[in-house]
Amino acid sequence: MRRMKILLATVACIATAGSAYANDEVMKLQKDPNNWAMQLGDYSGKRYSPLDQINTQNVKNLKVDWSFSTGVLRGHEGGPLVIGDVMYVHTPFPNLVYALSIKEKGKILWKYEPRQDPNVIPVMCCDTVNRGVTYADGKIFFGQADNTVVALDAKTGEEVWKVKNGDAGKGETLTANPVVVKDKIFVGISGGEFGVRGHLTAYSIKDGKQIWRAYSTGPDQDVMIDPQKTTMLGKPIGDRDLGVSTWNGDEWKIGGGTTWGWYTYDPELNLIYYGTGNPGTWNPAQRAKDGKREGSDNKWSMSIFARDADTGAVKWVFQKTPFDEWDYDGVNENILADITVKGKPVKALVNFDRNGFAYTLDRATGELLVAEKYDPSVNWATHVDMKTGRPAVVDKYSTFANGTDTNSEGICPAALGSKDQQPASFSPDTGMFYVPTNHICMDYEPFEVSYSAGQPYVGATLSMYPAPNSHGGMGNFIAFDATTGKIVWSKPEAFAVWSGALTTKGGVAFYGTLEGYLVAVDMKDGKELYRFKTPSGIIGNINTFVAGGKQHIAVLSGIGGWAGIGLAAGLNDPQAGLGAVGAHASLGQYTNLGGVLTVFTLPD
Repeated sequence: MRRMKILLATVACIATAGSAYANDEVMKLQKDPNNWAMQLGDYSGKRYSPLDQINTQNVKNLKVDWSFSTGVLRGHEGGPLVIGDVMYVHTPFPNLVYALSIKEKGKILWKYEPRQDPNVIPVMCCDTVNRGVTYADGKIFFGQADNTVVALDAKTGEEVWKVKNGDAGKGETLTANPVVVKDKIFVGISGGEFGVRGHLTAYSIKDGKQIWRAYSTGPDQDVMIDPQKTTMLGKPIGDRDLGVSTWNGDEWKIGGGTTWGWYTYDPELNLIYYGTGNPGTWNPAQRAKDGKREGSDNKWSMSIFARDADTGAVKWVFQKTPFDEWDYDGVNENILADITVKGKPVKALVNFDRNGFAYTLDRATGELLVAEKYDPSVNWATHVDMKTGRPAVVDKYSTFANGTDTNSEGICPAALGSKDQQPASFSPDTGMFYVPTNHICMDYEPFEVSYSAGQPYVGATLSMYPAPNSHGGMGNFIAFDATTGKIVWSKPEAFAVWSGALTTKGGVAFYGTLEGYLVAVDMKDGKELYRFKTPSGIIGNINTFVAGGKQHIAVLSGIGGWAGIGLAAGLNDPQAGLGAVGAHASLGQYTNLGGVLTVFTLPD
């Protein structure tokens, strides 16, 4: 009998270990700096590496070690993963995936080429981008543009399973980078400009079976909110079904709140964090309950969610831009960092929102600690009320106050935001956040629009241009102190800085420019240390890893994304690309289409 008990206990332990294996493996891989095992570096999203072989003294000597053509044009967001001596590289539509030998400097070990209907391309709002693949449990996971979530055998590239996450006929697409936690893979949905109702879905990593789906709008049951247990600003929400009652009629059913950004995770709290996007339509008057701003928060668009990774239940939620009037899509990454705020150590969550405010919250409770502007041009709101979390809107720049068919001028930032999806980095060495930013303003004219499934549901015309009375460029790379909400230093760039940042133990921060430069700066003061022109504009994220005992830097080039949509899609109308074409009209003088991986290292 004793032997039987021991046997049963052993089986139970194996079963438990099996269910948590993927999570354990991912955590082990991300702690080894020789790898770059997650798109954001680790679960916390810090995009920091403890590697220091490349440092402030020798970074000027970086050279190209090898390169690889992806064979695909248009915008290359995300970046390569490095697991051991294999690099996994992805592309925009048609979403090719390559496994490359690092030892043999890019030899193709396998290639996966999905078959997709190209009719999905017209419903991809802002280029045909994809933000990368995910590794766990011996598998490569990614989302295709046509809403297919795929699991591949990491060694062979063979399909293990695939499942449909949405319907392109309704304007739903998939561009986000999934994240694996325990035995689940989490993935969102794109299509906020087509009246898509946002959601986050958990699938089994074993077979792709759907475990739960949580919507961004609608009744509490759909959102998975308990108004008595779920908190906002540390207090229970209280009121029921705010995801319905804060909308005009049934607008919540086509309410946007899509979830195409980044997802982070705290293993100790077992909470997964992500943001929701803009409410549809871009004409706020159509979403106003009783024709008033009051009571028309359009929950839970433009919000940060903290969900239990096992059940999907919302622990806390914070809405950054209630009743959004400017397309300040709230999907940017939530960086988890342990910092000191007002003399107290805090397990913080830091979010650099499109709306131009940087938010520091307690990631366990959702309490708001700091909320300050991280671009000096921001003017649509004067400040954030720390008791309510609500921005103080300036009516001069309110598209709702000015009215439908009225052009509101000089709004800062533009709909591109002070930062879009390009992820920032946190260095535990300096305690600073290093943020790629946009420095662009806009004119915004809303108009009446009707909903038709699969057709644009925008309802606004935009013009964008560099922030006036500034350095003349459209971007800055900044160091930011999230404990005080202050910019420490700012380095101007000619165009929006649309790449993900990287910080290292070597005291160097890296980012890429839309013209195609890989740039290295001293983290202390922003002094430029290195600049190298890659074959195409960079909207991908800078990564680092070790191969052959040497630290390497890797980046995908390939102009596109919303900022580079004019070049990527061959658009010339200044108001095309939702206004982005005009802002970056001169970009074609500095770069061209391409899809190239470039890997750098120090000379022997």
